[in-house]
Amino acid sequence: MPLPISPICATDWPCNALYGKQLIICPLSERNSKMNKRKSGILLHITSLPGKEGIGTLGAEAVKFVDFLKETGQKIWQILPLGPVGYGNSPYQCYSAFAGNPLLIDLQVLSQEGLIPNEDLAAVPRFPAKEVSFDKVERWKMPLLRKAFQVFRDRNFERYRDEYGRFLDEHNWWLGDYALFMAAKQHFNNDDWHLWPRPVKFREEAGLNDLKQELAEEIEFRKFLQFVFFRQWHALKAYANDNGVEILGDVPLYVSGDSADVWANTDIFVLDENLQPTEVGGVPPDYFSETGQLWGNPVFDWERLQKRGYDWWAARLHFNLRMFNLVRIDHFRGLESFWSVPAGEQTAINGEWIPAHGHNLLSLIKSHLGKLLFIAEDLGIITPEVDKLREDFGLPGMKVLQFAFTTDAENKDLPHNYGKNFVVYTGTHDNNTTLGWLNALEGEEKRCVKQYLKGEGKEALAELLEMALASVARTAVVPMQDVLELGEEARMNTPGTPSGNWAWRFRWSDLKTHQRRLLKSLIEKYNR
Repeated sequence: MPLPISPICATDWPCNALYGKQLIICPLSERNSKMNKRKSGILLHITSLPGKEGIGTLGAEAVKFVDFLKETGQKIWQILPLGPVGYGNSPYQCYSAFAGNPLLIDLQVLSQEGLIPNEDLAAVPRFPAKEVSFDKVERWKMPLLRKAFQVFRDRNFERYRDEYGRFLDEHNWWLGDYALFMAAKQHFNNDDWHLWPRPVKFREEAGLNDLKQELAEEIEFRKFLQFVFFRQWHALKAYANDNGVEILGDVPLYVSGDSADVWANTDIFVLDENLQPTEVGGVPPDYFSETGQLWGNPVFDWERLQKRGYDWWAARLHFNLRMFNLVRIDHFRGLESFWSVPAGEQTAINGEWIPAHGHNLLSLIKSHLGKLLFIAEDLGIITPEVDKLREDFGLPGMKVLQFAFTTDAENKDLPHNYGKNFVVYTGTHDNNTTLGWLNALEGEEKRCVKQYLKGEGKEALAELLEMALASVARTAVVPMQDVLELGEEARMNTPGTPSGNWAWRFRWSDLKTHQRRLLKSLIEKYNR
């Protein structure tokens, strides 16, 4: 299916000058999100879908999941970032803020299109059904994608020539650097780009030209992967939208230090003369951690971004608003001010709050798009200034029921303490599953929960599902693990642990008839 391209361009869009062409703006009138309606959805990352390829993909199982959402009255499918993952397989540490993860490409679809022979898919390895073995999937899948590329080049190119050319033209402002970055990364033994030879590391023209010639085929392969990914993605999104389901995407505030974004745009990050970060991101010490969280991502140079008209950020947000119906901005508070820690520190204690330019950036986006279809992830240390930034642009914030039960009767996550312009969750991808959380409760928190909930275990879980869907919040989102009544074994991520995360997958056999019925009945009961 051809990529949808709006005929409307914004000639004064600030990133046009940087990228040498007009970026296409999709006006609000063409977008179909109904932000003011009561609705609900399910949080499930693409990787967590069932299927034979060892990882969730953009193919038939994703379509089946949309059918399930429609059947149970859901209006939103929330996913995590879709980028190509690196160390730790975290979707929040990607090699690009724009590219898609090629492991999500559905090989069966490519086979149906004649790009992969059927016999190559006849003997699929036996992958774990309940988790993703990322390394095993990559070792099996990438050679088949290379075969598809060869067929594409040698025999099938005529079928896709116009569409492929249009894709390259529209996406070249980020795709060229990304494809070169990934080709170079493979060429240099997957080393961090800071360890590459100086002419490539510093993007000297002669060094880049030599590398482009040497790696021409690999660069083209990386572009092909993105063409196929976005082709399948837009087909899935169109199917979801046609069936009344909106896709809620996710934009992390920071990008990985080892990414095409930093390598190709070193001037918008706080780096030294050797292109190493001098300041890194994190959050200060709080109730949950005496030393804070040290993420290690390079922080943005907002003064430099201002001089460039916020071009990179404007392009990033616009790109995501075209990919998704709604966009969650992770660590939204970092658009007001961010915790900056000197590089080399072992903890996040010795940092300081640095003002960001979120108001200027969001004003710029709003001036071109009208109402902003963003959701602000405003968890953690939230000041009145952060609340004001969110409220100035009418952005929904987030409430999480797992945070609601304390001795504070004014706890902001309790349903009777918040208004309509919020998205309420039983838990997020960073929380335990709600059943796992309930089973682990102890002490004062357990006593507080019992003040609100009558049952225990799965009965208490059902009460929390109803509490979320009954709330005044316009949108309620429930992780799929909570729909399936799964415990801690199905947790997606445990912050602060470097491994063992992001791997959970569900099976259709996990979904019981009574779970479908409960979900549908609650949607009808609470007008979502």
